[in-house]
Amino acid sequence: MKTTLEIAEDLFARARQVAQRGGTTLRALIRDGLRSALANREQKATPYRWPDLSVGGEGTAPEIGKEHWEAIRNRIYAGQGA
Repeated sequence: MKTTLEIAEDLFARARQVAQRGGTTLRALIRDGLRSALANREQKATPYRWPDLSVGGEGTAPEIGKEHWEAIRNRIYAGQGA
């Protein structure tokens, strides 16, 4: 497929020099660069998945059980004058 792109003059000149030094065409350099940029963005677009680091057991204080939040808060701040 053919298309027309506007490329800043300085960027075009640098790309042309790099292509010449690398023994390739400007077309191939742009194609490879676009593939690389797309792969990089697609990789970043994949959301990070946290590993499952859970462990067995009953938690750090199993004796609390299913206490109401207020009871848990009172345990945390007990003796702190709150």
